[in-house]
Amino acid sequence: MKEFFIYLAILVGSTYLVRALPFALMRKKITNRFIRSFLYYIPYTVLAAMTFPGAIFATGNIVAASAGLAAGGILALQGKGLTLVAFVSCLVSLILDLVMIYAI
Repeated sequence: MKEFFIYLAILVGSTYLVRALPFALMRKKITNRFIRSFLYYIPYTVLAAMTFPGAIFATGNIVAASAGLAAGGILALQGKGLTLVAFVSCLVSLILDLVMIYAI
């Protein structure tokens, strides 16, 4: 039990340092255009890196999941709403997965 609290303290410390250190070190506004544009796109990059593997491996069938992801991507590029994109992605993935299961 003692080890658990040691691990927990290390985890809390490292997580807090990663979040609090930039605030402590950066006192002035960042004026460099390259760094500002880099920091602007970081949340989108992290979100994509976390979401994409989850979307591909969400089902046991990578082909069905990829088809659902492609359908959602097409609808998103057309400017459709998030609810419709998510619904159609899930529906395409489910239908293709069922077709592939029962076709064998």
